[in-house]
Order: sequence, then C-alpha cells, then structure tokens
Amino acid sequence: MILLQAHSRYLLQILQNRVQNLDKGVELDCHWVEFDDVRYHIQASIKTPNLLHLSVSLPTPPPEIDFSGGLPLGAIEALKTAYGSVVHILDPPKDGFNLTVKLNLVKLPNLEEMKQNLLVKIASVREVVMGAPLRVILKRLASRSVPPNAAELVPLLHRPNESFFIVPQLEKVTVVFPMRFNDSIDTVLATSFLQEFVEARRTAGLNNAPACLWSSTPPNELKEAPQQALSANAGFVSFVISTRHVEGKKLEKTVWSLSTFHAYVNYHVKCSEGFMHTRMRRRVESLIQALDRAKLDENTATAAQSKSFKRLTIEESRGNSH
Repeated sequence: MILLQAHSRYLLQILQNRVQNLDKGVELDCHWVEFDDVRYHIQASIKTPNLLHLSVSLPTPPPEIDFSGGLPLGAIEALKTAYGSVVHILDPPKDGFNLTVKLNLVKLPNLEEMKQNLLVKIASVREVVMGAPLRVILKRLASRSVPPNAAELVPLLHRPNESFFIVPQLEKVTVVFPMRFNDSIDTVLATSFLQEFVEARRTAGLNNAPACLWSSTPPNELKEAPQQALSANAGFVSFVISTRHVEGKKLEKTVWSLSTFHAYVNYHVKCSEGFMHTRMRRRVESLIQALDRAKLDENTATAAQSKSFKRLTIEESRGNSH
C-alpha cells in the first residue's frame, strides 16, 4: 500500500529553488491543481524576491458544512501555530481562493535542517488548513477532555461537495466515510478493495490499528446525517480512533490519513485498474502471437500437401536415365 505525501511536491520544489536562488530575483507566477480539486497560485516579483504570495482554493463544501470566513474551523489558529512569523495571512484572500498568505523567506531559520523542515511544512498547507477541524477533535481525544459536541455528528470536508462524518466521544472518535465513485468499474473495484481492507485489519500484525468496518448501508452513526450525504454506491467505511492512535507524533499522521482516505482508496483503485489493463494487453498479445504461429504452421502444411508426384513406367524411367 502506498500512502500519499502530506506536502505538495511541486510547491516544495518551487520553495526550495526560490531559497537557493534568492539573489537572482526571478519573477514567478504559477498555477496548478492537485487531487480533490485543491488549487494553488504562487507569485513573486523581481522587486521583492524574498516575498511570495501563496493562494489556496479548497474543494467546494457540501450544504451541511459551513465555512466561517471561507475556511474550516480552526484553520487560522493552525496556520499561526505551524508557521509563526514566516507567514502572514492576508484578509481578504485573492479572488477565487479561500486563503492567501505572504511568505517572507528572510525569516526562515538559519539552520539548514530546520529551514528544510519548515519548507516542507509550508508545502503541507493543504494538510494544515483542511485537517484543522479534525485536528482539534483528535487533540481533545488525546487529552481526554470532554468535547463540547460529544456524541453529535460533525461533518468535515474532504472532496468537492462531499463530506465525511465524525462522532466525538470522551474515549474514542468514530469516523465514517460514505464512499462514492462516478465510474461503475471503479465502484466495483473499490467495493472489493474496501472489503479486503477490512479483512486485512483482522490479521494478527495489525492489532493496534484502528477498528475498521464496512457496510453497504449507512451505519447508526449517520442516522442524523442529511439524506443527500447518504448516497454511497461503494458502501460506508467506519474507523474507531482511540487515544493510542493520537499520542505524540501519531496525531498528524492520523489527521492526514483520515483526511485523504478517499483519495488513498481511489489511487489504489486506479492502480489496480491499470494493472489489469496491462495484464489484458499482454494476454491479447500472446494470443495474437499464438494465432500467427498457427497460421504459419497451416501454410506450411498446405504447401506440403500441394506437392504431387507422377508414377513412371519402367520404359519411361529407362528413357529418363539415358
């Protein structure tokens, strides 16, 4: 299984190149889109090469999610905690984006290791922003503090017009994903993948992993969910997160893994589909080669049968010998 990286590799490459060539002062203006329709725009001018303006557009939230100020709950606090004085949040953001920040590369740490770690963290702005509400809930679980919305259904954004759901409690947090796919083949592959995923959790080597369940119908945790959120053609996947899954450094890994679970499944479904297509192409090629060999053998046999011999009499054979 391949886990998706939390940072944007393209954004990290831009930041590293900018830091290494800060004295050149090259103008910069780049747009790109990453999975789940997260869009980026980064700009820099020749006059102020140490300043970068980074804008991020998040997926369109479904009706059950309300973005206060255009960002998920706790996103502003998470940005300030993660980046400190290196990042300044601009209000309002650039048109068409949920967030615009100004990066001051001069304020990066002098120590090379710390500088690279902070650049990776800046390139992980997607995780910091979109994972903020989930991070708040899981931090309360780690500290065993009673959540203000205990046992209430909390919708969180993870894909365009789609949400997954959290049920926070004192000792555990239940996470439920309605799994939807547009392509019928992807739906079949995803359903099989998820069922095997649940079975794999029951092996002895994964006893410490979160409990995982799959069902074709909405679980009891979603009884208060809006009807439009319950249309899942690949079933529903539930995880039970306990305190041991959010201790120390495990917290950020758990936040990212849950926030991108659908993308993780979709990635492996597409890989499986591509692998099967490759196998089918190879099988077709081998069958064509077998047919070509059969035609060659048939032509050889036909040519051999077409040869005829005339029986000569004794007189004719004597005449030919002279």
